[in-house]
Amino acid sequence: MGWGDMEPPNGSAAGRADTCFGAFNASDGRSNVQNSITSPWFSTAFGLIGLCSNLFALCVLLSSSRKLSSRARSSFLVFLCGLVVTDFMGLLVTASVIIPYHFIKFSWAKVDPDCHLCNFLGFSMVFFGQCPLLLGATMAGERFFGINHPFSRSASVSKRRAWSIVGLVWGFSCLLGLLPVLGLGRYTLQYPGSWCFLTLLPDTGNVVFCLLFALLGIFSVLLSFIFNTVSVVTLCRVYHDRESVQRRRDSEVEMMVQLVGIMIIATICWMPLLIFIVQTVLQQLPASGQIQLLPLETQKMLLIYIRMATWNQILDPWVYILFRRAVLQRVYPSLRPRPSILSLYPVLNSSLRRKFTAD
Repeated sequence: MGWGDMEPPNGSAAGRADTCFGAFNASDGRSNVQNSITSPWFSTAFGLIGLCSNLFALCVLLSSSRKLSSRARSSFLVFLCGLVVTDFMGLLVTASVIIPYHFIKFSWAKVDPDCHLCNFLGFSMVFFGQCPLLLGATMAGERFFGINHPFSRSASVSKRRAWSIVGLVWGFSCLLGLLPVLGLGRYTLQYPGSWCFLTLLPDTGNVVFCLLFALLGIFSVLLSFIFNTVSVVTLCRVYHDRESVQRRRDSEVEMMVQLVGIMIIATICWMPLLIFIVQTVLQQLPASGQIQLLPLETQKMLLIYIRMATWNQILDPWVYILFRRAVLQRVYPSLRPRPSILSLYPVLNSSLRRKFTAD
């Protein structure tokens, strides 16, 4: 289907390119919604599973945090808690708009003529989409410094400081989501008419905002990959070091397993969408803003990719639930704690090492 195959509805707000209905033919979307891949029961079950999973993970996290004395582990749990809260609120906010649409099939142009609800939903999609990626990169960076520079002052993160960092991530993502409201790009209704997101059209504002959102997400995933790769290599080197037999490494291994799992899920769920956004807006640049509507095939592909990205919010909590030492030790009984006061870091000052060994 070509870019000119979709005509806007005549004489309606849905056809104006300067509204939140400009990139999607709302009347066509309502007529085809029964034949689309959407389902109210699927969306409801999807949302309930995600909410219950995150609630369960949050309860386990809160229970574990009360029993910990390790500063590194407690700060890591703060970041995990921030991630779980973000995923839970993301599912709750978006489902509260999308699920009623599937049951009621209301007209967006009549219910939301000023696009306030669409802007709110678009902001929520961007905010709750970017937060997990940035938090994943932040957690990877914290573990990188904690493993490779355990004695540096910057590697010591208290609970209060960890929550401050989580707050900064939330604040930055909030500013990013508000950019279309402030004039850079715009949020528009997307196929099949149940949700709003950034606009994949070739005008300057939309291109800049789309590239900013997608490239920032890709950068976060790549940064997580680099930090986690170096941390895992260091951890493996220390794990097989003869002098590290007595070092307490179980907690570090557990955190890295969970962090790598979060990174893999984020990569699988988000990278197809982010790459698709970059490819779509760059391919449209020669059109110089003449395109007013997205082709139906592009709209369908965007829906499929956004659903893949949404799975990230459901799978994230299960990484922590399933990859805890208490669970892993039941599967592999040989994984037992190795109590020691020695650090994970492979190179220690000789006098400090002799002191710790003597103790």
